[in-house]
Amino acid sequence: MVKRLRTLPVEAGVWLLLVPLALCMARAVQAQGSTSFPTSQSRTGKDRPLPDRLPNKPTLPPIFTVPVEPLGFSAPGPIYLGQRNSLASLDFFDENRLLFTFRVPGLMHREAGSDAWSDERQIRAVVLTLPSGAVTAEALWTVHDRVRYLWMLKDGHFLLRDRDGIEQGDATLEMKPFLHFPGPLLWMEIDPSQQYLVTNSREPAEAVEKPGDVPSPPTALASMSVDGKKPAVPDLVVRILRRDSGKVMLVSRTPVAVHLPINSEGFVETLRGDGEQWLLNLNYFSGGNTVLGHVNSKCTPNIDFISERELLATACDGAGGHRLVAMGTNGRRFWEDPSSPQAIWPLLVMAPDGSRLVRETLAVNHEINAYSPIDSEDIKGQLVRVLDAANGRVALDAPASPALDAGGNVAISPSGRRVAVLNAGSIEVFELPAPPPLAEDSKTKAGH
Repeated sequence: MVKRLRTLPVEAGVWLLLVPLALCMARAVQAQGSTSFPTSQSRTGKDRPLPDRLPNKPTLPPIFTVPVEPLGFSAPGPIYLGQRNSLASLDFFDENRLLFTFRVPGLMHREAGSDAWSDERQIRAVVLTLPSGAVTAEALWTVHDRVRYLWMLKDGHFLLRDRDGIEQGDATLEMKPFLHFPGPLLWMEIDPSQQYLVTNSREPAEAVEKPGDVPSPPTALASMSVDGKKPAVPDLVVRILRRDSGKVMLVSRTPVAVHLPINSEGFVETLRGDGEQWLLNLNYFSGGNTVLGHVNSKCTPNIDFISERELLATACDGAGGHRLVAMGTNGRRFWEDPSSPQAIWPLLVMAPDGSRLVRETLAVNHEINAYSPIDSEDIKGQLVRVLDAANGRVALDAPASPALDAGGNVAISPSGRRVAVLNAGSIEVFELPAPPPLAEDSKTKAGH
């Protein structure tokens, strides 16, 4: 069932149209990214699957490693595998500084009446200088749920989500209040240019906004209909905000959490066409829309922006796997590949400049479905695969250990040339060749 949000004008000449994804796509709100890694390097449409196995060692040696046990990190037990808990985060401030955060095991001292935040836990944060691994700043945070809590920004800052607020920090780990919501903030996304935030929060209809709360201005309100029927007022609220000012561009109540593929110009919706065909429709904030093309899929395809001008569609094929389609906002297809049905719970990390993307999945020994559910013994490990955004070629394959099914154990630097992977008791840092430019970039340069 396709659920469509119809909205009112939110700024002069600006109309927004949201299409919440099907319930199967709401999983993106539970993990850092989406879809699965490709098992082929074919760029011509012919399938040439790579072996579906984990490498015993990375395809490139790391240039240096940083042991994590001296930092206080201990591998989580296998009991956490399958719960999709966010247990760590790894991010580059720049080419030579890493922010590493991780859950600290131990008893928690909860405040009286804090039942609503029964998942309280402590997170240790350290800033590491590379290659020595020297700690230049450290902090201990308390968060109150088990999903992703940290988003790195391109300007040397990061956002920390907890309960009903967002704080902003920098490499000194000094935190400042950034945004406050009328209810618990469940999830957050940022567009590639980092001009906009998409937030999902739980706010009962009778909740009263307090001074300082992110507002719900009437000029930005949106209404929702499902098959022409207006549902009861739900508790989930979706907002699009300007990151620099906190100004709300759109606010709407939805029955499910929304993964919204957005760039600085607008957002992409998937519209059902004939048979298994889905149209990708780019709606501009300034008004109007453009059909980028179509994708054939047996399920609602998932869409993620790799950069301002490139997006990745993940479609379901008939063999239980997926097909990855990378295309530009001008509708041009850059590359296309299949992925294995034995690669599950995919995660996606983008290079800040959009030159590369990292895909990591759990490798299992059989296809997972209703008749063959997953067991911890079925998981062979976690594979990190680095792809060039221009052509989909594999730049690095590496194992990650322990397997963290909610991600946070891999990072890619601002230049796209350095990749850090948490593996076997160390942070392994790899140096890659310069990524190839996108075809559109080459064409633009040639034109000038």
